[in-house]
This record gives sequence, C-alpha cells and structure tokens, in this order.
Amino acid sequence: MALTREYRETVIGRIKQDNEFAAALFAEAISSLVEGDKASTLSIMRDLVHANISFKTLAEQTGFDEKALHRMLSIRGNPTMKNLTLIIHTIENDLQLSVNVSARQEKTLRSPSARREKQTIAHT
Repeated sequence: MALTREYRETVIGRIKQDNEFAAALFAEAISSLVEGDKASTLSIMRDLVHANISFKTLAEQTGFDEKALHRMLSIRGNPTMKNLTLIIHTIENDLQLSVNVSARQEKTLRSPSARREKQTIAHT
C-alpha cells in the first residue's frame, strides 16, 4: 500500500519547514486578492494561519473572536476589507515579510475582457 498524505497536511508541513515557500504562498495570496480570487486568498491565508500562528494567537493579536476568524477564512467566508487587511498584516508580521505592490501597464491589452482572458490563461 502506498503511503499518502492529504494535500493540506503536506502544504502546512512545508510552510512550517520552508520560509521561502511560506513567503511565496503569502505573495500568491496577495496576488489572488488583487486579481479578485477570494477563494484562493482565503484558502492560502487559512493554511498560513494553521502552519504559523494558530487561530487562537491570531484572535489575540487581531482582537477578533476565534470562531469569527474561522468563519472569515472559511470557504464561504466574506470578511470585510478592513478585517482582511488586519489579518494580512498580522500574518505578514508573523512571517517577518513586507508587501510591495507594483503596477505596470501592458500595452498589448486593449479591453478589460482581453485582460481577463490573459489572466485566466496565465494561471492555468
């Protein structure tokens, strides 16, 4: 019988062992947020919390109720931008990272629909 681990266990284990991987995941969460992919953002944030902080500690640091944090970062979570920003900054501080956002104009894209198509293709 083959030895297997669930995907989530593997990701959380890797986050705990590899700071560069954790930083890359955090960057992906921020990128997903900017692109409007709420599900990916919340999923990655949840994994980072499980691996590094714990929901109990995050609750203490943010002032939110622990159950409320679980709901905010759940699959159907819908945190306000204010709450999500506080969570992001708390995780950022815990991982000792800093977020730098840059924008660049892509001349080849002419319409919003063309941008969406390019984003979809780039992430598959």
